[in-house]
Amino acid sequence: MAEPAEAAGPTSDGAEAGASTGAEAGASTGAPAGASTGAPAGASTGAPAGASTGAPAGASAVTEAPKGRRRVGVLLVVALLAFLIDLGSKLLVVARLENHAAIKVIGDVVTFQVIRNSGAAFGMGQALTVVFTMIASAVIVVIWRIARRLYSLPWAIALGLLLGGALGNLTDRLFRAPGIFRGHVVDFISVQHFAVFNLADSAIVCGGILVVLLSFRGSNPDGTVHQQAEKSEKGE
Repeated sequence: MAEPAEAAGPTSDGAEAGASTGAEAGASTGAPAGASTGAPAGASTGAPAGASTGAPAGASAVTEAPKGRRRVGVLLVVALLAFLIDLGSKLLVVARLENHAAIKVIGDVVTFQVIRNSGAAFGMGQALTVVFTMIASAVIVVIWRIARRLYSLPWAIALGLLLGGALGNLTDRLFRAPGIFRGHVVDFISVQHFAVFNLADSAIVCGGILVVLLSFRGSNPDGTVHQQAEKSEKGE
């Protein structure tokens, strides 16, 4: 009857060993591991990350230009195309149509005839040639300054049309008779009961309309949008 009692002794030793090792293992690996990796990790990566990246990112999106390529190249390409097309058309009509009868394109509604214009687009302000020359020069400078923060493709196209048209008519004012800054612009597209104009005028009008539409939509040359900026400010 003593043998069962002796067998119970090793069992108690095993239980004590298991309890001591289990408790020590759990204490040394379980709670400290959870404390050292769980809560600190969540505290060091969760809240600070949200604080350091969330709010500042929303605020900087309003004030900083969006990342990406500037659209100066697009502006220059559009401006160059508009300028060359206008210049080529003027050289052609002066060589072929000046001092000749008008060419009917759509009956009497649209005709081609060369007219020397000392005023602004569509023949307005013919006594202010020098003034319009200075205005065209100022427009070119303003467009170039805007181009330094130009990230919007539609704005690049609109400003390119304005720049090309302004350069086309400015070239006439600088190099055509009767003299520098007083040169007369070559107009040749005549629309009945409307005006006589050229392709530079058309580029300026199209670019201006596109600028107005983009402004109504809240789009900025740097790629940001007015409505997004207002929402971000209200959210802060």
